[in-house]
Amino acid sequence: MAGRRTSLASLAGQKVDDVPGRSDPLLLTLPLDKLVPTRFNPRRNFGSEDDLKEFGQKLEKRQLQPAVVVSRAAYLKLWPDEAPRVGTASYVIASGERRYRASQATGRKTLSVVHNEDVAKSRADFLDAVLSENNDREDLDPIERALGIETMVNELEGADKVAEHYGKTKGWVSQQRKLLKLTVELQAAVSSGDMPVRVARDIAGLPAGEQQSAWEAEQQRRAAAVRAPRQKRAPKEIQQQSPSRFTAVNQKKPAPELTPPPGDNSIEGPPGLPAQMSTEGATGQATGAAPVTPAPTDQASSGSKPATVEPSPTSIVIASSSPADVAETLAAQLSPEDLAAVAELLLDKLGSAPVETESVAASA
Repeated sequence: MAGRRTSLASLAGQKVDDVPGRSDPLLLTLPLDKLVPTRFNPRRNFGSEDDLKEFGQKLEKRQLQPAVVVSRAAYLKLWPDEAPRVGTASYVIASGERRYRASQATGRKTLSVVHNEDVAKSRADFLDAVLSENNDREDLDPIERALGIETMVNELEGADKVAEHYGKTKGWVSQQRKLLKLTVELQAAVSSGDMPVRVARDIAGLPAGEQQSAWEAEQQRRAAAVRAPRQKRAPKEIQQQSPSRFTAVNQKKPAPELTPPPGDNSIEGPPGLPAQMSTEGATGQATGAAPVTPAPTDQASSGSKPATVEPSPTSIVIASSSPADVAETLAAQLSPEDLAAVAELLLDKLGSAPVETESVAASA
């Protein structure tokens, strides 16, 4: 009976390459001298030397995310002219250059990588893999993204192919590349976050000699907007009120004139009252209406005491702090006797406490 061969790799849970370079991705640990980063990585800021050392120390303890590499042969098949730069390295790093640099900074000898030849099926696939890691970063640099798109346009020989690869329009590609028209100094401002991308794209459309002055003018405008006092909007219910700051509440209003319906003569009042007023007992007061005040008589002709005005059984709110307005409001709302009483009380108050006139209330 013929024996069955069992590979050691299968026992270890590893998949064996049926055809070299056309297998599933493999997780490997490779010496650093076998690796070289691609020159197409648009990332420019990898951090300071101290930042890289700190990152390398974390990788010493645990490297959670491996770098992605392709073989030298697959890479040079796409870019034969890159042979001098690749040198003797066996693998080219598509993503993970910062992990590679951090390992070098701390003297590490190896790096965990995923070997995936599918990344090098075409120039577009490889460049997309290079850009994907940068596009997924939280601290994405818009200038780095623009550089990556520019590299793809150059290597794929046209913006149309880049737009087709990403499922975007040619205008989207142009918008990404537009930031590269800025001067070097203004590109640095975009990378640092000092200049918003929206503003940067507007300024990028200007000639290089006008861009700096345009940015300075924009900064001055923004500074002036910050210094300007912000006007607080009044609540909606206040905006809908009368322009007057105060509103008198429960002020006595004249009785409305009631007009009987045409042909209806059922509303009759006692002698001396208008016909439109209905009686309620012997009070001579219209139902639901304000009290009826008899017209004052001429004291000179009658010689009798002036008629007593029934005060309104409500409070009076003074709508002004002007003494003249206070006096006029009280005179209009109080009977002569009550008005005299208020005057006496005010005189008594003068010797003990200051008079508060902004809100004076009197109860009849």
